Amino acid sequence: MQGSLTSDLSSVASLSLSVLTVSQQVSAVDVSEGEQFVLLPCHFNKSELINATVVWTRQDLSPSTVHQRQTGGDELKDQNQLYRDRTSMKADSLETGDVSLSLSDLQLSDSGTYTCTVRDPRGEPRATDVELLVKEQHPWWLIVLLLLMAVLVLVLSGRLLYHFRHHFISGYKTVMEVESGAESVLLPCRTTVHLPEDAKVEWRDRNKHKVHVYKNGSDRPEEQLWFYRNRTKMDEDLLRTGDLSLTLRRPTAADTDTYTCSVYNKKTNILMKKKVKLEVKVPQVEVYSGAESVLLSCETSVVLPEDAKVEWRNSDDWLVHAYCNGSDQLQEQFWFYRNRTKMNEDLLRTGDLSLTLRHPTDEDTDTYTCSVYSREGNILMKKQVDLGVNDCQVETEVGAESVLLPFRTTPELLKDTNVMWWRYQPGQVMTVAMRKYQEPNQLSKNRTRMNKDFLTTGDLSLTLRHLTLEDFGSYRCVVYRRRKILMWTTVHLKAKGGVQVQSQTEDIRTRSGSIDLTPLMAQMDDR
Repeated sequence: MQGSLTSDLSSVASLSLSVLTVSQQVSAVDVSEGEQFVLLPCHFNKSELINATVVWTRQDLSPSTVHQRQTGGDELKDQNQLYRDRTSMKADSLETGDVSLSLSDLQLSDSGTYTCTVRDPRGEPRATDVELLVKEQHPWWLIVLLLLMAVLVLVLSGRLLYHFRHHFISGYKTVMEVESGAESVLLPCRTTVHLPEDAKVEWRDRNKHKVHVYKNGSDRPEEQLWFYRNRTKMDEDLLRTGDLSLTLRRPTAADTDTYTCSVYNKKTNILMKKKVKLEVKVPQVEVYSGAESVLLSCETSVVLPEDAKVEWRNSDDWLVHAYCNGSDQLQEQFWFYRNRTKMNEDLLRTGDLSLTLRHPTDEDTDTYTCSVYSREGNILMKKQVDLGVNDCQVETEVGAESVLLPFRTTPELLKDTNVMWWRYQPGQVMTVAMRKYQEPNQLSKNRTRMNKDFLTTGDLSLTLRHLTLEDFGSYRCVVYRRRKILMWTTVHLKAKGGVQVQSQTEDIRTRSGSIDLTPLMAQMDDR
């Protein structure tokens, strides 16, 4: 009797631990055998379910289909016989987004992982898992005993944690902050616990990728994710000293993460675990669209070799500017930045690696990375700068003779392009002016004007004449080639003297970032 009870307790404890582990990864539902029904939760946005099919499956069964709902209703011809007449979904599930599954007459064999998948012909399938555990009913005395054991485990666990915390060095930090451009950052993890010689130490990021592995007295770089290769270091003889800290070199915004240090014994049991959150701060630079230029600052006190190479790149890894062997190297520069970038002379000696970007527009909003390489191609330093280009603001009085909506760029970017200005609020989208490289022309000639030589000057500014109250609002200008938008700017024209118009009362940042171009696409005809 005692052996049987011990076995039951071990089984229930194992099931409980299993549920706790799963609940960190997927939704978990517990229910007792014999219950009338259980609801397996699953929700998606209504917009994701238009003309979509929702399928509930269990991959450990064949056939795997548990229930299927499509636009016309349930489709159960492929349903597994075990679930015949036992499953249902709400009649309006595809309209509300609540695609939860109701399962009746619960049995022990219903335990398993259920996957709710949305199959949309417009995109990739989206899925979520629900872990269902149907537990065998136990006598009341066993339940009481289990509760008493749970209380005892909690008390003992609390005492162990209270005791174990003293094995960590005082002043231990769990949140680290560092500026982009720093040579390195230390993720601290120290313990006074005696660790076995065959212990394994792993640092992982929140996605479980291996950041650094130490095993059998040495590092194992072949096991770490490529992203961290040649950027991590741990102290020698770390198992003896208990200093398991990790040095991460050249941190960037992509390194902002929560890192976990785990120590395993030879049987892969976890001896200790500690989390450290790293925040890499990136300097913010803001400028208004229409400004002559903006400076992306990057300075270093490190002595750089004369043959070092400096590169600025954007978040898409396009080359913005390169400097090597005493001069600019722009053969591979991305066309969008042509004749718009500049770096200081003698920059390797002064350590001022800042980049000047001329005529910034909305398209230039991005994260830029400055990297310095040795002759052998090793990274000597790296720093990032976030550039935000704000919408241009112009104020004038109602009835003014004219007003200029500014937009300038380098002429080299305008070859074989068309330009169009339109007002997108208040009211309906309305084309204001258009110029084509084949046959320069414009709309509303009596009240708007663009420079005839914009292809040679790069000045795309628009002049509005004889202003009325209806002219105030938000304008956008695009440069496009073969219906592909190359760059754009946004200008908000406001009235002085407290005159209120619709465009001044709305969130201009939200509106300008989500403009529907459909009414204008028909006019983007290059022929």
